[in-house]
Amino acid sequence: MSRYSEKGINWKVILFLIVLPITIFLISFALGRFPIAPKDLVKILLSRFFDIEKTWTDYQETVVFNIRLPRVLVAMLVGAALSAAGAAYQGLFKNPLVSGDILGASAGAGFGACLAISLSLSSAMIQTSAFIFSIIAVALVYILSLRMKGNQTLGLVLSGILMGNIFQAGTSFLKYVADTENKLPEITFWLLGDLSKVMKGDVLLALIPITVAIIPLMIVRWKINVMTLGDEEAQCLGINTKFIRAIVVICSTLLTATAVSVSGMIGWVSLVVPHLARMIVGPDYKVLLPVSTVMGACYLLIVDDLARLVAAVEIPLGILTSLVGAPFFLYLIMSRKEE
Repeated sequence: MSRYSEKGINWKVILFLIVLPITIFLISFALGRFPIAPKDLVKILLSRFFDIEKTWTDYQETVVFNIRLPRVLVAMLVGAALSAAGAAYQGLFKNPLVSGDILGASAGAGFGACLAISLSLSSAMIQTSAFIFSIIAVALVYILSLRMKGNQTLGLVLSGILMGNIFQAGTSFLKYVADTENKLPEITFWLLGDLSKVMKGDVLLALIPITVAIIPLMIVRWKINVMTLGDEEAQCLGINTKFIRAIVVICSTLLTATAVSVSGMIGWVSLVVPHLARMIVGPDYKVLLPVSTVMGACYLLIVDDLARLVAAVEIPLGILTSLVGAPFFLYLIMSRKEE
């Protein structure tokens, strides 16, 4: 059951949503190859808004504002986007084992990025190509599903599997013909997910589309509860299922496309985090969707901190998220088998 009571909001949940991201946000700044004391960190952050006596070095200020702040913000935005998309899709498809790339958005983005890398395009063009091909992949899936007879939800899933495999085959071909000295390592590293090259401009590029996509999902999140009952039941309750399905698909696609274009391929976040949130607050999407969004931001930021600190060489995020996600997926399968 949802942790929201019939009388009103559970303020413990609200406090959790506020305190958890702020705490992890501040801790992440202090971690790194160049440690910064918490008191200096607070002063540096507040110096942009208040007149504070300078007790820190210029190098510390550069590290905070030019390196760590963009990376921390992008990590939280990407984690929030992937988790929100995964949670929305799990409700739309009535399947708790669905992830945000079910309709081929990640496969399309991967192909687009690999194509741009093969053509020696700039970093900005790599992100743009990944975003565009991600949108194209899902658009083709949606168009193909409309031509299928019967259950449209099933048609979306089948079309997503088909299109995802086509774009994955394209990615494999590009890797096969790529220059093994320069292009192939760059393609491989991008596909593993990474935030080490994030810059200030990436924050705004990620913030705008992610915000635009999350707001509609939050507005219709209570209708996702009804959609989980099935199309016929939802229509009987006055829900325009085609309209809600279109909103969820469009917004989730925009979230996934933006996240993948900025960070590369980061798996398991959209599958694992909604389940963790569901274990805490229950299946009510009025609560589950915002909690999944916040927990996704915190989860990926923690993983990114580990990626920077665990080894002498930075570990790609996709590897760490897989190490966490795969065992959790096995746990879900075993739990469902027992039920």
